[in-house]
Amino acid sequence: MRTIPNEIRRSSRRGFFQSVAGAAAASGVAAGARSKEPFRGVFTIPSTPFRQDGEIDIPSFRRLVDFCVACGAHGLVFPVNASEWTALSDEERIKLDQVLVEHNAGRLPVVIGVNGSTPENAARFAAHARGIGADAVIAMPPRDLSPTVIFNYYRKISEAGRLPVFIQDHDAPVGTNMPAELMLKLCREIEHVKYVKEETSPSTLKTTAILKGDTGVCRGVFGGAGGRYLIEEHRRGSSGQMPGCHVTDIVVALWNALEKGDKVRATHIYKEMAPLFFFETQLSGCYKEVLYRRGVIACPLKRNGAMPMDDVASRYLDEILKDLEPLMTWKK
Repeated sequence: MRTIPNEIRRSSRRGFFQSVAGAAAASGVAAGARSKEPFRGVFTIPSTPFRQDGEIDIPSFRRLVDFCVACGAHGLVFPVNASEWTALSDEERIKLDQVLVEHNAGRLPVVIGVNGSTPENAARFAAHARGIGADAVIAMPPRDLSPTVIFNYYRKISEAGRLPVFIQDHDAPVGTNMPAELMLKLCREIEHVKYVKEETSPSTLKTTAILKGDTGVCRGVFGGAGGRYLIEEHRRGSSGQMPGCHVTDIVVALWNALEKGDKVRATHIYKEMAPLFFFETQLSGCYKEVLYRRGVIACPLKRNGAMPMDDVASRYLDEILKDLEPLMTWKK
């Protein structure tokens, strides 16, 4: 069973956020490298590794950060859906955010996920992200909110963090599918809201709608879904991709081929990735199983247990990864 330190138990939620922000400032954590904008490229999402007992695995998390950097990622995003953020306590999110920024040590831009059940809670995560030296924040609004409440949610995040804000647009039941016009209004009328992570269905058409309606207020639209739609998104003007980190090196290779205009290379990489895309559709969230098999993390378990994988699926995943090895630049 997880235990919470007495000093945290004694503090209020607000007091806890204030205390960790103060500790970060006192430790000399510098502000993020904000000159790295505009953001572009593969901003990969580290998973949250857990031990067999369900506790977070900090050494594996640090190895994950090094893995992402070595794979050529252009940025880091944590904690969001691919990080199992809903399985983490506020205290664990705060701790891992700080470990991420400190271990990254300015190598890549860091985008901190600040999703909160209320605007005030999200704003406290945003303020902490600024205090530890993050470069930007990303937030998905709680479900079933009106446009007015969504506006207030992002306004409070912007005011508290004073960092570039990514709007995460995601289909229900995970998120809230927002019209392009609403997201552009947020970018236009809220000071620091400047980017969109678009992963509703179809993300391709929504990306075009955002970019066509943009009058210069949106600095970029990033895709999600692990890169499944990256070729078409790139053709429509996408600024980047935010995938789970398990095959970051391969997604980076795909992105680099697209940036160079090498259609043959991009198509080849995409076709090689197709079996993994379909496997992930059947077993959503198998990122850590791949990371474990690649030798990056010590345990593949999610917080709520193992992936529902039988012997046939396990052997097939090994075959998929074996076929992808020629495209992998990171080797254990």
